[in-house]
Amino acid sequence: MMKGFPGCAYRRLTAWLLALALALAAGTALAEARPTLLVMGDSLSAAYGIEADEGWVSLLEARLDGKARVVNASISGETSAGGASRLPELLGQHAPDIVLLELGGNDGLRGLPPGQFKGNMTRMIEASLAAEAEVLLLGIDIPPNYGQAYRDAFTGVFHRLAEAFDLPLVPFLLEGVALDETLMQGDGIHPTAEAQPIILDTVWPELAPLLKANGVLAAKADLP
Repeated sequence: MMKGFPGCAYRRLTAWLLALALALAAGTALAEARPTLLVMGDSLSAAYGIEADEGWVSLLEARLDGKARVVNASISGETSAGGASRLPELLGQHAPDIVLLELGGNDGLRGLPPGQFKGNMTRMIEASLAAEAEVLLLGIDIPPNYGQAYRDAFTGVFHRLAEAFDLPLVPFLLEGVALDETLMQGDGIHPTAEAQPIILDTVWPELAPLLKANGVLAAKADLP
């Protein structure tokens, strides 16, 4: 007992400190128990040209309302090769339950051979699955001026990977956005802030079942 400290007051203080420690420990355990989502993307997921909290990934985090932790590892200008190089460390650091792969746009714009793109994506998928994370593919398209043959081969990579690994796929992340000039920034490549809720709603139907499987959403939860 502390010298000069009344016994009853000392016991109350000890009890209060113990309760505080238990509460903090419980809060930490709860936070650690939340499923983690890791988003590996490029500028489309990095809120390029808009405020960070306006991007679809931030809107996803807000929709989950603390029920899951969202780690946005997206970088503007990222390629599938860069993502494949960074992913192993991120998997070890965050131990995600769900990995959202949104890469390929910059590969397509640079004319990367589809075979190389497929190889890089395969590495990321296999690394994620080996880390016991579920994977959601977020597909992207490229402008028609690259030629229909290349365009078909490029977009076909997403479908072939989804089939080979039995993964959910959002065929085109910018569905309902890319052809609407009012929803695209001046460069014609990046969506505006107004487009971000639409992008989230495009991702959500494929993501929701994974969230339900990980206890984030109730089994019979309706889509918003």
